[in-house]
Amino acid sequence: MDFLVHHMLRTTAERFADKEALVQGTRRLTFAEFASQAAGVARGLREAGLRRGERVAVFLEASLEQSLAILGISQAGGVFVPIHHSLFPHQVEHILSDCDVTGLITDSRKLAPLQEHLPAEGAPRWVALCDPDSGEVSRLPQYSFAEWCAGEVASGWQDWRIGRDLAAILYTSGSTGKPKGVMLSHENLLAGAAIVSDYLHITSADRTLAVLPFSFDAGLNQLMTGIAQGAAVVLQDALFARDIVRALQAEQITGLAGVPPLWNLLVQPSSGLARAELPHLRYVTNTGGALPQTVLRRLREALPATQVYLMYGLTEAFRSTYLPPEEIDRRPGSIGKAIPNTEILIVNDEGRPCGPGEPGELVHHGPTVSLGYWGQPELTAQVLRPHPFPPPGLSNPPLVCYSGDLVQSDEEGFLYFLARRDNQIKSSGFRISPTEIEEVLCRSGLVQEAAVVGVPHEALGQAIVAYVRPLEGSEVDIEKLMLFCAENLPRHMLPKSVEVRDTFPKTSSGKIDYPALRRLAVASAEGSAAGRARP
Repeated sequence: MDFLVHHMLRTTAERFADKEALVQGTRRLTFAEFASQAAGVARGLREAGLRRGERVAVFLEASLEQSLAILGISQAGGVFVPIHHSLFPHQVEHILSDCDVTGLITDSRKLAPLQEHLPAEGAPRWVALCDPDSGEVSRLPQYSFAEWCAGEVASGWQDWRIGRDLAAILYTSGSTGKPKGVMLSHENLLAGAAIVSDYLHITSADRTLAVLPFSFDAGLNQLMTGIAQGAAVVLQDALFARDIVRALQAEQITGLAGVPPLWNLLVQPSSGLARAELPHLRYVTNTGGALPQTVLRRLREALPATQVYLMYGLTEAFRSTYLPPEEIDRRPGSIGKAIPNTEILIVNDEGRPCGPGEPGELVHHGPTVSLGYWGQPELTAQVLRPHPFPPPGLSNPPLVCYSGDLVQSDEEGFLYFLARRDNQIKSSGFRISPTEIEEVLCRSGLVQEAAVVGVPHEALGQAIVAYVRPLEGSEVDIEKLMLFCAENLPRHMLPKSVEVRDTFPKTSSGKIDYPALRRLAVASAEGSAAGRARP
């Protein structure tokens, strides 16, 4: 019985030992090799002193090593913490210290800029480097990941854990403050793999092109689904659309998941998607934000024989809804209905269920609801609450996830996204904290106040607009400010535009009136678009 993440790999390796499991360029692993090397990593971790429940961060780009690290940490009894490869050192340091990681698996190129951010004591306590010829480059105890992979596999280990135990922590931004760690259990990850396999009809015959990072819940699910079903996962970190199209052809890919900016790139003529012969591409899926109708239309024109699944979800509960391909034309703009084994509710401000056409908050009940936020019980209690309409007789109603998203349904129960309750921005498939960008803008020393909002954008979902107030008696050097941001923020968090204002609209309590700023930003964007449209 598979009740822990690494059990899936063990079972699949027994069923499909010689079948291709992971592909990275010319490097390939069968399921038997995957399982053996992951077990070697587990033994290395235990010999390094890893104990049950301790966290190990994985700071790598898409690679065989990243996949092996995740499964090895699971088998060793630890909790894996994938970190997005584009994060800056101060952001990585926050994650390492916030969940008090025991170890860090990375390579020497990524470790070098991190060195000054790693404390002499505390998290992490050791590093494991994936490049075999790196030499001694860390002041912390250092291990060779390659030696772990090649090491002997220990036998006779007994799992004392259960499926409800913590398996992973994924860091995601909210509307305020620094990124917070969403805790996922083994049960969460196994349920997500089973559910997605069900409605996408994934089998061992499938080959998935993984372009989404494993620090993103949808990306991690691709790895888990491949392991669960015995499907090959082809790892791809190419930035250019034409490279993705070539990989779709060369690897005979059957499934591709992406976010709106990726589809916007792929439908451009330069990608070659419309000219490519892709007889194996059975389905594509969109997540991380609404897919603009113009992009959706062009994608379907380029891939007339491929099924398109539109999906909605949030890291705290993974996936909530999907729209079957046959419903796309009948229900434009819909996010669909509940995924299998899941109940989706719409609840109004008075805590009552909403009828068709009545806006309310989307509430998710099911096996993918997370364990909450690492080290933040109060915030967890705000998002994970008792079921509002539990069956009679339960002394402890199950916890459900209040998404913070406003939706409404039509007469047949199909859902439509309306808005976020908070100031959170969703751009390029990432959830972004305005506060984190505002802190960087103010830290530049070039402005005295900053406010960041998101406005609708066809390719990005939302574009980031920054409003800043100049220092007294000076002007804002926008070019210098943007350069500072580029040196301190990942690309997906960079403002698309910066507007200088002498004053900000304020609420009655003296706080920045973000809705008013958002209206200004939207009006400005619409005015610019109208101006470009005039002959």
